[in-house]
Amino acid sequence: MSKRDYSLLGPNGRHAVKIGLAAADWYHTDIPRKKIKDLMERRDGPAIRDQIIYYGAMIVLAGIGIALWPTLWSLPFWIAYSVLYTSGSDSRWHEAGHGTAFKTRWMNNVVYHIACFMLFRNPTLWRWSHARHHTDTIVVGRDPEIITMRPPVVYKAILLYIGLHTWDGFLAMFRHAAKGLNEEEKSFTPEKEWPKAQFTARVWVGIIALTVLTALVTWSFLPFMVVGLGPAVLGSFHFITTGLLQHTGMADNVIDHRLNTRTVYLNPISRFIYWNMNYHVEHHMFPMVPYHALPKLHELIKDDLPVPNRNMFEGMREVVVALRRQKTDPEYRIEKVLPSTAKPYRMDLHDIALEIPAAA
Repeated sequence: MSKRDYSLLGPNGRHAVKIGLAAADWYHTDIPRKKIKDLMERRDGPAIRDQIIYYGAMIVLAGIGIALWPTLWSLPFWIAYSVLYTSGSDSRWHEAGHGTAFKTRWMNNVVYHIACFMLFRNPTLWRWSHARHHTDTIVVGRDPEIITMRPPVVYKAILLYIGLHTWDGFLAMFRHAAKGLNEEEKSFTPEKEWPKAQFTARVWVGIIALTVLTALVTWSFLPFMVVGLGPAVLGSFHFITTGLLQHTGMADNVIDHRLNTRTVYLNPISRFIYWNMNYHVEHHMFPMVPYHALPKLHELIKDDLPVPNRNMFEGMREVVVALRRQKTDPEYRIEKVLPSTAKPYRMDLHDIALEIPAAA
């Protein structure tokens, strides 16, 4: 592919449909039916426990930050609060959006909507966006959630660390409130959902207006430290790092998650914040397995998967090398080594994908 067109309405997307890359039959590790059924069992207990800890920690950290404001002594507490705000809401948006975090449906919906607001991700739009992401993971012209394109624009990836994602979501919120969804967003969102997306955006604009009014009346920046701006600037480093580790540098246009997705071992604190999404190959293979069962799933199928990166730093070193290589060689991809017990990669599918014509 001499040039990739990432537009969801462009020629690469249409060709992906034509050759069978879209909505394809993905590779899955063989698991006995009873074992996967047991792993897919949903429970309320683990998520209720984790949410009490999560929201409780945020309230305590924000309270201390407010009490110490505006001294520098408040900064460590605001950083910790911001990491929970951004990275924690990302994982909770994700799992509650899948409907697997809780057994009780309304609990999933409440957590999902709160997390969506914290990230300025329209809950209607992103539910369908993420469904497409799982259906056509990292397929050019089909997946709306590709973070780094080829060749990568490195400065944009760097700006994500200081809140570019929040700014993009913030602007999209006003666009949705005023005009509704654009044509690309409409391409993966059912028409009956479009008014709902616009209504939610308008409610959010009202909440932001109230936040701005509070800041003006109190003549304080504190409201923005609690909502939106402060957390985006101070806490995005963990959120963006874990996000880049998911797929960056791996193959595109394949239908084997072992080729386009990365699993990384993380420390217990990061795993709690990230709700075990570091087991990302496992999650993409079996997306209906709840987050609390992903470690068990990993142990069950790891002999068929690449060896995970040992920690976040090793994984990010791999990502940085890949981004540098792809600046001059967009076809460069990381190819993970499989254990001898694994079934071979479906490399033929990548070879077929390379026949997709350039956008020109």
